[in-house]
Amino acid sequence: MDPDEFLSKRPQSPLAQLLREDLDPLSVDELAERIALLKAEIERTEAKRQSATAFRSAADSLFRK
Repeated sequence: MDPDEFLSKRPQSPLAQLLREDLDPLSVDELAERIALLKAEIERTEAKRQSATAFRSAADSLFRK
């Protein structure tokens, strides 16, 4: 999915705001901290996706007889 397509559906989303944020004023240390936080958020999001996929598979198995 194109990021612009996703963001257009959620104009006030935190992700849309994050992408518009100016990075120029940030120091190298602040950029490193931001990257670490974003990586942690990616891991959290991937874990949620895996959990949702497993839940969906279990539900599909239960109702397919």
